[in-house]
Amino acid sequence: MTPAFWGLVVLATATGLVAAWALGANSNSPPFAPAIGANAISTMRAAFLIGILAALGAFVQGGSISETVGAGLVDGVAITPLAATAGLLTATGFMAFGVYTGYPVPAAFATTGAMVGVGLSLGGDPTFETYRRIGTFWVLVPPMSGGLAYLTATVLRRDDVPDTVGIPLLAALVAGILAHIRLSVVPSPPEVSQASVAEFAARTVDTPAVGGVDVLTVVTTLAFAAAGFQFIRRRTQQSVERGTRTFLVGLGSVVAFSSGGSQVGLATGPLENLYRVELGAPGIVLLAIGAAGILAGAWMGSPRLLQATSREYAQLGARRSIAALVPGFVIAQLAIAFGIPISFNNIIISGVIGGGLAAGSAGVSRRKIGVTLAFWVVTLVTSIVIGFGLYRTLSSVLGLR
Repeated sequence: MTPAFWGLVVLATATGLVAAWALGANSNSPPFAPAIGANAISTMRAAFLIGILAALGAFVQGGSISETVGAGLVDGVAITPLAATAGLLTATGFMAFGVYTGYPVPAAFATTGAMVGVGLSLGGDPTFETYRRIGTFWVLVPPMSGGLAYLTATVLRRDDVPDTVGIPLLAALVAGILAHIRLSVVPSPPEVSQASVAEFAARTVDTPAVGGVDVLTVVTTLAFAAAGFQFIRRRTQQSVERGTRTFLVGLGSVVAFSSGGSQVGLATGPLENLYRVELGAPGIVLLAIGAAGILAGAWMGSPRLLQATSREYAQLGARRSIAALVPGFVIAQLAIAFGIPISFNNIIISGVIGGGLAAGSAGVSRRKIGVTLAFWVVTLVTSIVIGFGLYRTLSSVLGLR
Protein backbone atom coordinates (compact mmCIF):
# COMPACT_ATOMS: atom_id res chain seq x y z
CA MET A 1 0.00 0.00 0.00
CA THR A 2 1.40 3.34 -1.07
CA PRO A 3 1.80 6.51 1.03
CA ALA A 4 -0.92 8.10 -1.10
CA PHE A 5 -3.31 5.31 -0.10
CA TRP A 6 -2.57 5.78 3.61
CA GLY A 7 -3.01 9.50 3.19
CA LEU A 8 -6.47 8.86 1.78
CA VAL A 9 -7.22 6.49 4.67
CA VAL A 10 -6.39 9.23 7.16
CA LEU A 11 -8.38 11.83 5.20
CA ALA A 12 -11.43 9.56 4.79
CA THR A 13 -11.37 8.58 8.48
CA ALA A 14 -11.09 12.20 9.59
CA THR A 15 -13.99 13.11 7.30
CA GLY A 16 -16.04 10.24 8.76
CA LEU A 17 -15.34 11.52 12.26
CA VAL A 18 -16.46 15.00 11.29
CA ALA A 19 -19.62 13.54 9.73
CA ALA A 20 -20.32 11.58 12.93
CA TRP A 21 -19.77 14.78 14.92
CA ALA A 22 -22.31 16.58 12.74
CA LEU A 23 -24.76 13.71 13.19
CA GLY A 24 -24.39 13.89 16.95
CA ALA A 25 -25.02 17.62 16.86
CA ASN A 26 -27.77 17.54 14.25
CA SER A 27 -29.72 14.31 13.82
CA ASN A 28 -29.43 12.79 17.28
CA SER A 29 -30.80 15.90 19.00
CA PRO A 30 -34.56 15.82 18.16
CA PRO A 31 -35.49 12.85 20.44
CA PHE A 32 -35.13 15.05 23.52
CA ALA A 33 -36.65 18.17 21.95
CA PRO A 34 -40.22 17.32 23.11
CA ALA A 35 -38.95 16.66 26.64
CA ILE A 36 -37.27 20.07 26.71
CA GLY A 37 -40.38 21.70 25.26
CA ALA A 38 -42.40 20.17 28.11
CA ASN A 39 -39.84 21.36 30.69
CA ALA A 40 -39.15 17.77 31.74
CA ILE A 41 -35.37 18.16 31.36
CA SER A 42 -32.89 20.99 30.84
CA THR A 43 -31.15 21.55 27.51
CA MET A 44 -27.64 20.87 28.79
CA ARG A 45 -28.65 17.72 30.66
CA ALA A 46 -30.44 16.49 27.55
CA ALA A 47 -27.31 17.14 25.44
CA PHE A 48 -25.24 15.10 27.90
CA LEU A 49 -27.67 12.16 27.85
CA ILE A 50 -27.99 12.28 24.06
CA GLY A 51 -24.23 11.87 23.70
CA ILE A 52 -24.04 8.86 26.02
CA LEU A 53 -27.13 7.09 24.73
CA ALA A 54 -26.58 7.75 21.02
CA ALA A 55 -22.96 6.59 21.24
CA LEU A 56 -24.06 3.44 23.07
CA GLY A 57 -26.74 2.79 20.46
CA ALA A 58 -24.21 3.28 17.68
CA PHE A 59 -21.87 0.77 19.29
CA VAL A 60 -24.34 -2.03 20.10
CA GLN A 61 -27.06 -1.57 17.47
CA GLY A 62 -25.22 0.12 14.61
CA GLY A 63 -24.27 -1.53 11.35
CA SER A 64 -27.57 -2.35 9.68
CA ILE A 65 -27.78 1.00 7.89
CA SER A 66 -24.06 1.02 7.18
CA GLU A 67 -24.27 -1.77 4.59
CA THR A 68 -27.05 -0.03 2.68
CA VAL A 69 -25.21 3.30 2.57
CA GLY A 70 -21.84 1.73 1.79
CA ALA A 71 -22.78 -0.80 -0.85
CA GLY A 72 -26.50 -0.78 -1.61
CA LEU A 73 -27.01 2.54 -3.38
CA VAL A 74 -25.11 1.78 -6.61
CA ASP A 75 -24.17 -1.43 -8.42
CA GLY A 76 -20.98 -2.44 -10.17
CA VAL A 77 -18.45 -0.33 -8.23
CA ALA A 78 -16.84 -0.28 -4.81
CA ILE A 79 -16.65 3.01 -2.93
CA THR A 80 -13.00 4.11 -2.96
CA PRO A 81 -11.41 6.15 -0.14
CA LEU A 82 -11.51 9.28 -2.30
CA ALA A 83 -15.17 8.69 -3.21
CA ALA A 84 -16.01 8.11 0.46
CA THR A 85 -14.28 11.37 1.35
CA ALA A 86 -16.19 13.27 -1.33
CA GLY A 87 -19.53 11.83 -0.21
CA LEU A 88 -18.89 12.49 3.46
CA LEU A 89 -17.70 16.04 2.78
CA THR A 90 -20.89 16.74 0.85
CA ALA A 91 -23.19 15.33 3.53
CA THR A 92 -21.27 17.01 6.35
CA GLY A 93 -21.53 20.35 4.61
CA PHE A 94 -25.31 20.11 4.60
CA MET A 95 -25.44 19.03 8.24
CA ALA A 96 -23.06 21.80 9.31
CA PHE A 97 -25.33 24.29 7.59
CA GLY A 98 -28.25 22.91 9.59
CA VAL A 99 -26.39 23.26 12.89
CA TYR A 100 -25.35 26.82 12.03
CA THR A 101 -28.77 28.02 10.86
CA GLY A 102 -30.91 26.07 13.32
CA TYR A 103 -32.81 24.31 10.52
CA PRO A 104 -32.71 20.54 11.15
CA VAL A 105 -31.19 19.12 7.96
CA PRO A 106 -32.21 15.48 7.24
CA ALA A 107 -28.87 13.67 7.46
CA ALA A 108 -30.26 10.59 5.72
CA PHE A 109 -31.32 12.67 2.72
CA ALA A 110 -27.95 14.43 2.51
CA THR A 111 -25.85 11.27 2.94
CA THR A 112 -27.95 9.09 0.67
CA GLY A 113 -27.93 11.72 -2.05
CA ALA A 114 -24.20 12.31 -1.71
CA MET A 115 -23.36 8.60 -1.91
CA VAL A 116 -25.61 8.11 -4.92
CA GLY A 117 -23.81 11.03 -6.56
CA VAL A 118 -20.29 9.73 -5.94
CA GLY A 119 -21.31 6.19 -6.87
CA LEU A 120 -22.67 7.35 -10.21
CA SER A 121 -19.55 9.47 -10.71
CA LEU A 122 -17.47 6.30 -10.22
CA GLY A 123 -19.42 4.70 -13.07
CA GLY A 124 -21.85 2.68 -10.99
CA ASP A 125 -25.39 1.77 -12.00
CA PRO A 126 -28.45 3.07 -10.12
CA THR A 127 -30.23 0.54 -7.89
CA PHE A 128 -33.78 1.67 -8.61
CA GLU A 129 -35.39 -1.03 -6.48
CA THR A 130 -33.42 0.19 -3.45
CA TYR A 131 -34.36 3.78 -4.22
CA ARG A 132 -38.02 2.78 -4.47
CA ARG A 133 -37.91 0.98 -1.13
CA ILE A 134 -36.14 3.85 0.64
CA GLY A 135 -38.28 6.51 -1.02
CA THR A 136 -41.51 4.74 -0.08
CA PHE A 137 -40.42 4.54 3.54
CA TRP A 138 -39.43 8.21 3.58
CA VAL A 139 -42.75 9.31 2.08
CA LEU A 140 -44.70 7.24 4.62
CA VAL A 141 -42.79 8.55 7.64
CA PRO A 142 -44.51 11.97 8.01
CA PRO A 143 -48.12 10.69 7.80
CA MET A 144 -47.28 7.67 9.97
CA SER A 145 -45.43 9.62 12.65
CA GLY A 146 -47.69 12.64 12.57
CA GLY A 147 -50.87 10.58 12.36
CA LEU A 148 -49.95 8.25 15.21
CA ALA A 149 -48.83 11.21 17.32
CA TYR A 150 -52.12 13.02 16.64
CA LEU A 151 -54.15 9.92 17.54
CA THR A 152 -52.15 9.23 20.69
CA ALA A 153 -52.31 12.84 21.86
CA THR A 154 -56.04 12.92 21.25
CA VAL A 155 -56.57 9.78 23.35
CA LEU A 156 -54.35 11.09 26.16
CA ARG A 157 -56.39 14.29 26.30
CA ARG A 158 -59.70 12.45 26.72
CA ASP A 159 -61.32 12.86 30.12
CA ASP A 160 -62.54 9.26 30.15
CA VAL A 161 -58.96 7.89 29.85
CA PRO A 162 -57.21 8.54 33.19
CA ASP A 163 -53.53 9.43 33.04
CA THR A 164 -52.86 6.60 35.49
CA VAL A 165 -54.05 4.19 32.77
CA GLY A 166 -53.25 5.77 29.40
CA ILE A 167 -49.62 6.68 30.08
CA PRO A 168 -48.71 3.31 31.67
CA LEU A 169 -50.26 1.52 28.69
CA LEU A 170 -47.98 3.47 26.35
CA ALA A 171 -45.06 2.54 28.60
CA ALA A 172 -46.07 -1.10 28.26
CA LEU A 173 -46.07 -0.78 24.46
CA VAL A 174 -42.57 0.72 24.41
CA ALA A 175 -41.21 -1.84 26.89
CA GLY A 176 -42.67 -4.70 24.86
CA ILE A 177 -40.91 -3.44 21.74
CA LEU A 178 -37.64 -3.17 23.66
CA ALA A 179 -37.74 -6.94 24.12
CA HIS A 180 -37.41 -7.29 20.33
CA ILE A 181 -34.72 -4.77 19.39
CA ARG A 182 -31.59 -6.50 18.16
CA LEU A 183 -28.28 -5.75 19.89
CA SER A 184 -24.74 -6.96 19.34
CA VAL A 185 -24.29 -7.57 23.08
CA VAL A 186 -27.04 -10.21 23.17
CA PRO A 187 -25.65 -13.72 22.45
CA SER A 188 -26.59 -14.81 18.93
CA PRO A 189 -25.93 -17.71 16.54
CA PRO A 190 -22.68 -17.56 14.50
CA GLU A 191 -24.50 -16.69 11.28
CA VAL A 192 -26.06 -13.47 12.68
CA SER A 193 -24.40 -10.48 14.33
CA GLN A 194 -27.28 -9.28 16.51
CA ALA A 195 -30.15 -10.77 18.48
CA SER A 196 -32.97 -9.58 20.73
CA VAL A 197 -33.68 -10.60 24.31
CA ALA A 198 -36.89 -12.31 23.16
CA GLU A 199 -34.98 -14.30 20.52
CA PHE A 200 -32.31 -15.28 23.04
CA ALA A 201 -34.92 -16.48 25.53
CA ALA A 202 -36.65 -18.55 22.84
CA ARG A 203 -33.36 -20.23 21.87
CA THR A 204 -32.32 -20.86 25.46
CA VAL A 205 -35.43 -22.76 26.57
CA ASP A 206 -37.19 -25.23 24.28
CA THR A 207 -40.87 -24.28 24.30
CA PRO A 208 -43.70 -25.14 21.89
CA ALA A 209 -44.95 -22.78 19.22
CA VAL A 210 -48.59 -21.76 18.95
CA GLY A 211 -49.70 -20.48 15.57
CA GLY A 212 -46.08 -20.29 14.47
CA VAL A 213 -45.11 -18.05 17.42
CA ASP A 214 -42.79 -19.32 20.15
CA VAL A 215 -44.50 -19.28 23.55
CA LEU A 216 -41.43 -17.99 25.40
CA THR A 217 -41.13 -15.09 22.95
CA VAL A 218 -44.65 -14.02 23.89
CA VAL A 219 -43.95 -14.51 27.59
CA THR A 220 -40.77 -12.40 27.38
CA THR A 221 -42.61 -9.63 25.55
CA LEU A 222 -45.42 -9.61 28.11
CA ALA A 223 -42.91 -9.58 30.97
CA PHE A 224 -41.18 -6.49 29.55
CA ALA A 225 -44.54 -4.81 28.94
CA ALA A 226 -45.76 -5.60 32.46
CA ALA A 227 -42.58 -4.20 34.00
CA GLY A 228 -42.90 -0.97 32.01
CA PHE A 229 -46.58 -0.64 32.86
CA GLN A 230 -46.07 -1.25 36.57
CA PHE A 231 -43.17 1.18 36.91
CA ILE A 232 -44.93 4.11 35.23
CA ARG A 233 -48.24 3.20 36.87
CA ARG A 234 -46.69 3.58 40.31
CA ARG A 235 -45.08 6.88 39.34
CA THR A 236 -48.32 8.32 37.97
CA GLN A 237 -50.28 7.17 41.03
CA GLN A 238 -47.83 9.00 43.27
CA SER A 239 -47.92 12.10 41.05
CA VAL A 240 -49.34 12.32 37.54
CA GLU A 241 -46.96 15.13 36.64
CA ARG A 242 -43.92 13.27 37.92
CA GLY A 243 -44.93 10.01 36.26
CA THR A 244 -45.60 11.76 32.96
CA ARG A 245 -42.22 13.48 32.95
CA THR A 246 -40.45 10.28 33.96
CA PHE A 247 -41.96 8.49 30.98
CA LEU A 248 -41.17 11.41 28.67
CA VAL A 249 -37.50 11.39 29.62
CA GLY A 250 -37.41 7.59 29.32
CA LEU A 251 -38.92 7.82 25.85
CA GLY A 252 -36.36 10.40 24.82
CA SER A 253 -33.65 8.07 26.08
CA VAL A 254 -34.73 5.02 24.09
CA VAL A 255 -35.29 7.11 20.96
CA ALA A 256 -31.85 8.73 21.34
CA PHE A 257 -30.37 5.24 21.71
CA SER A 258 -32.20 4.15 18.56
CA SER A 259 -31.05 7.23 16.69
CA GLY A 260 -27.43 6.37 17.39
CA GLY A 261 -28.00 2.84 16.12
CA SER A 262 -29.33 4.08 12.81
CA GLN A 263 -27.50 7.36 12.28
CA VAL A 264 -23.99 6.00 12.81
CA GLY A 265 -24.34 4.09 9.54
CA LEU A 266 -24.59 7.40 7.70
CA ALA A 267 -21.05 8.24 8.83
CA THR A 268 -19.53 4.76 8.68
CA GLY A 269 -21.33 3.40 5.61
CA PRO A 270 -19.10 5.23 3.08
CA LEU A 271 -16.06 3.73 4.85
CA GLU A 272 -17.34 0.13 4.84
CA ASN A 273 -15.38 -0.99 1.77
CA LEU A 274 -12.21 0.75 2.94
CA TYR A 275 -12.15 -0.66 6.46
CA ARG A 276 -13.74 -4.08 6.07
CA VAL A 277 -12.45 -5.07 2.62
CA GLU A 278 -9.26 -3.14 1.90
CA LEU A 279 -7.96 -2.93 5.50
CA GLY A 280 -9.63 -6.11 6.80
CA ALA A 281 -10.65 -4.45 10.07
CA PRO A 282 -13.58 -5.84 12.10
CA GLY A 283 -16.83 -3.91 11.95
CA ILE A 284 -16.58 -2.96 15.63
CA VAL A 285 -13.61 -0.68 14.83
CA LEU A 286 -15.64 1.38 12.39
CA LEU A 287 -18.59 1.55 14.78
CA ALA A 288 -16.27 2.75 17.56
CA ILE A 289 -15.03 5.57 15.35
CA GLY A 290 -18.59 6.60 14.54
CA ALA A 291 -19.70 6.36 18.17
CA ALA A 292 -16.82 8.60 19.30
CA GLY A 293 -17.75 11.24 16.75
CA ILE A 294 -21.44 11.13 17.68
CA LEU A 295 -20.60 11.49 21.38
CA ALA A 296 -18.45 14.56 20.76
CA GLY A 297 -21.00 16.14 18.43
CA ALA A 298 -23.90 15.67 20.82
CA TRP A 299 -22.01 17.23 23.70
CA MET A 300 -20.61 20.13 21.72
CA GLY A 301 -23.18 21.01 19.08
CA SER A 302 -26.66 19.78 19.99
CA PRO A 303 -27.92 22.49 22.41
CA ARG A 304 -28.61 25.00 19.60
CA LEU A 305 -30.73 22.57 17.58
CA LEU A 306 -32.47 21.30 20.70
CA GLN A 307 -33.69 24.81 21.36
CA ALA A 308 -34.82 25.25 17.75
CA THR A 309 -36.85 22.05 17.53
CA SER A 310 -38.34 22.28 21.02
CA ARG A 311 -39.40 25.93 20.95
CA GLU A 312 -40.04 26.86 17.33
CA TYR A 313 -42.09 23.98 15.89
CA ALA A 314 -44.74 23.67 18.52
CA GLN A 315 -45.36 24.57 22.12
CA LEU A 316 -46.15 21.09 23.43
CA GLY A 317 -47.18 19.90 26.83
CA ALA A 318 -45.87 16.67 28.33
CA ARG A 319 -48.71 14.48 27.02
CA ARG A 320 -48.48 15.69 23.43
CA SER A 321 -44.71 15.33 23.65
CA ILE A 322 -45.13 11.69 24.64
CA ALA A 323 -47.40 11.28 21.64
CA ALA A 324 -44.65 12.67 19.42
CA LEU A 325 -41.99 10.26 20.68
CA VAL A 326 -43.88 6.95 20.79
CA PRO A 327 -44.32 6.67 16.98
CA GLY A 328 -40.77 7.95 16.57
CA PHE A 329 -39.43 5.01 18.54
CA VAL A 330 -41.56 2.50 16.62
CA ILE A 331 -40.61 3.88 13.19
CA ALA A 332 -36.93 4.09 14.08
CA GLN A 333 -36.77 0.45 15.05
CA LEU A 334 -38.63 -0.57 11.89
CA ALA A 335 -36.09 1.34 9.79
CA ILE A 336 -33.18 -0.34 11.58
CA ALA A 337 -34.76 -3.76 11.06
CA PHE A 338 -35.17 -3.12 7.32
CA GLY A 339 -31.77 -1.44 6.90
CA ILE A 340 -33.26 1.84 5.63
CA PRO A 341 -31.41 5.12 6.28
CA ILE A 342 -33.83 7.53 7.92
CA SER A 343 -33.96 11.11 9.08
CA PHE A 344 -34.72 11.46 12.76
CA ASN A 345 -35.50 15.09 12.10
CA ASN A 346 -38.23 13.89 9.74
CA ILE A 347 -39.65 11.43 12.28
CA ILE A 348 -39.57 13.58 15.40
CA ILE A 349 -40.63 16.83 13.77
CA SER A 350 -43.58 15.05 12.12
CA GLY A 351 -44.51 13.70 15.53
CA VAL A 352 -44.10 17.09 17.16
CA ILE A 353 -46.40 18.63 14.55
CA GLY A 354 -48.99 15.85 14.90
CA GLY A 355 -49.00 16.15 18.68
CA GLY A 356 -49.31 19.92 18.44
CA LEU A 357 -52.23 19.75 16.03
CA ALA A 358 -54.16 17.57 18.48
CA ALA A 359 -54.83 20.74 20.49
CA GLY A 360 -55.30 23.01 17.46
CA SER A 361 -52.85 24.55 15.04
CA ALA A 362 -52.07 27.66 17.03
CA GLY A 363 -48.86 26.23 18.47
CA VAL A 364 -47.44 25.08 15.13
CA SER A 365 -45.46 27.40 12.86
CA ARG A 366 -46.81 26.66 9.37
CA ARG A 367 -44.17 28.81 7.73
CA LYS A 368 -41.40 26.93 9.55
CA ILE A 369 -42.90 23.61 8.49
CA GLY A 370 -43.17 24.66 4.84
CA VAL A 371 -39.62 25.99 4.70
CA THR A 372 -38.30 22.81 6.34
CA LEU A 373 -40.10 20.49 3.90
CA ALA A 374 -38.85 22.45 0.92
CA PHE A 375 -35.34 22.41 2.28
CA TRP A 376 -35.48 18.63 2.70
CA VAL A 377 -36.31 18.15 -0.99
CA VAL A 378 -33.58 20.58 -2.02
CA THR A 379 -31.11 18.74 0.22
CA LEU A 380 -31.72 15.39 -1.50
CA VAL A 381 -31.46 16.73 -5.05
CA THR A 382 -28.50 19.05 -4.58
CA SER A 383 -26.51 16.52 -2.54
CA ILE A 384 -26.59 14.13 -5.53
CA VAL A 385 -25.32 16.86 -7.85
CA ILE A 386 -22.66 18.13 -5.46
CA GLY A 387 -21.44 14.62 -4.58
CA PHE A 388 -21.10 13.76 -8.27
CA GLY A 389 -19.24 16.98 -9.08
CA LEU A 390 -17.01 17.00 -6.00
CA TYR A 391 -15.69 13.51 -6.63
CA ARG A 392 -14.98 14.33 -10.28
CA THR A 393 -13.14 17.48 -9.19
CA LEU A 394 -11.05 15.77 -6.52
CA SER A 395 -10.23 12.86 -8.84
CA SER A 396 -9.12 15.22 -11.58
CA VAL A 397 -7.00 17.44 -9.31
CA LEU A 398 -5.37 14.60 -7.35
CA GLY A 399 -5.16 12.12 -10.23
CA LEU A 400 -6.67 9.39 -8.02
CA ARG A 401 -9.80 7.27 -7.91
